[in-house]
Amino acid sequence: MELFCWSVLLLSYVQLLSANNDFYTSIGQMTDLIYTEKDLVTSLKDYIKAEENKLEQVKQWADKLDSLTAAATQDPEGFLGHPVNAFKLMKRLNREWSDLESLVLSDTTDGFISNLTIQRKYFPTDEDQTGAAKALLRLQDTYRLDANTISVGDLPGVTHKTKMTVEDCYELGKIAYSEADYYHTELWMAQALRQLDEGEESTLDKVIVLDYLSYAIYQQGEIERALKHTKRLLELDPEHQRASGNLKYFEFQLEKQRKAAEEESQKEKVQKKRETTEKKSKPKKPAFSLIPERKKYEMLCRGEGIRMTTRRQSRLFCRYYDSNRNPHYLLSPAKQQDEWDRPYIVRYLDVISEKEMAKVKELAKPRLRRATVHDPQTGQLTTAQYRVSKSAWLTGYDDPMIDTINERIEALTGLEIDTAEELQVANYGVGGQYEPHFDFGRKDEPDAFKELGTGNRIATWLFYMSDVAAGGATVFPDVGAAVWPKKGTAVFWYNLFASGEGDYSTRHAACPVLVGNKWVSNKWIHERGQEWRRPCGLNETE
Repeated sequence: MELFCWSVLLLSYVQLLSANNDFYTSIGQMTDLIYTEKDLVTSLKDYIKAEENKLEQVKQWADKLDSLTAAATQDPEGFLGHPVNAFKLMKRLNREWSDLESLVLSDTTDGFISNLTIQRKYFPTDEDQTGAAKALLRLQDTYRLDANTISVGDLPGVTHKTKMTVEDCYELGKIAYSEADYYHTELWMAQALRQLDEGEESTLDKVIVLDYLSYAIYQQGEIERALKHTKRLLELDPEHQRASGNLKYFEFQLEKQRKAAEEESQKEKVQKKRETTEKKSKPKKPAFSLIPERKKYEMLCRGEGIRMTTRRQSRLFCRYYDSNRNPHYLLSPAKQQDEWDRPYIVRYLDVISEKEMAKVKELAKPRLRRATVHDPQTGQLTTAQYRVSKSAWLTGYDDPMIDTINERIEALTGLEIDTAEELQVANYGVGGQYEPHFDFGRKDEPDAFKELGTGNRIATWLFYMSDVAAGGATVFPDVGAAVWPKKGTAVFWYNLFASGEGDYSTRHAACPVLVGNKWVSNKWIHERGQEWRRPCGLNETE
């Protein structure tokens, strides 16, 4: 009966794992893999113990016969002259050695192998490993981290510091190489080589690392450096055919470049060049508004970017808010804090309890699936590489607490919630992010929310249900705003002006999570039902 119950539990657990893939997109679901691995370690230890017991029996048998045969070989005839010794010799060779053979051949791996076979079907895939590797590279770029900082595990806010081995660095470089990303290939092969040079023990040798490194550098157009590493490779392995061929090719290309440079120099001497005496002014730092969006996004994620003027900051306040004398908040008003002025972003503090957050996570975790986005062409939901997270949708049917949370959002915003989308819960994975996007449908996306029949997304409410040790900010690249996660708080902003026109300054993004586990839940509130709660404005941008 106990075995049956255990089988049912294991099957249920396995079915939960099999229902989900893309493990790397959700830290919450990756925690299941920790327990899977723990179970396998326990099974492996049981196997080791069984093997040790078997070897101990074999050892005892060998020790006993070693002393016996040592005495017997001193005087074989005299030894066998004793009838008991003769009988025992026949018995040993006829039966006991067969028993020993059976013991040696007995398979103690059954439990471990069967457990491993069952669970291996639900292990992370190559896609998961590649996704996690790309996430590390994304974090490296966004937060300007050098390879050594990541390799030694010296990240801000870490509590479980872990170092990367030579093999780890090499594997990361190989994945970058397979994507023709020679910049990151160089960084991680160089780090692997550095750790080998420092004496770290590894099954990898420097030759294979130098082979990848020199080629990655060559692909970036730096032939002289590629030649230097190729020469070092040949010092270690003079018979390396590819390196020998590369050496000749690199030397030929460098000589060709040298001759071209000399010819260009001669042309410059022949030509009369007009000299200018104008003093060159120091190049000015480009205005934040002129910086490409990707750069602005990364700057804000690092805590850089524009700073509000003192005058603008003076207009931001903290207050106790009764939501226009809402009965829920007359005696116990909410704590409200202005985060930004244009667009107006406000944060509510202590607006969701620990118990509620724990319940929301509990309900969402088994439902988490790879997060989707609206395809502007079809109006349908689809997965996207620029959104690395998993999400689930919850309603009051799942638990009455969800209705309580929805009613709280309605009371604080003053907006109709019946036409809003379900509460979406998201958990971000390794380097989890959501690149710059709009929550509302633009004019070139007339069918964005057609299937809902509730109009455009008029506003966004976002709960932060975890603190994040490093990274994970919500940033607005067009205006330079950055809102950092704080557990138990929520932020709110309007996506549409009162006229119904989209506010393009609300384009925002979720920065990659550098260290920690980010849980959020959001409510997208729609236009229908707001006619009397937020009357239309006559001015397009009012």
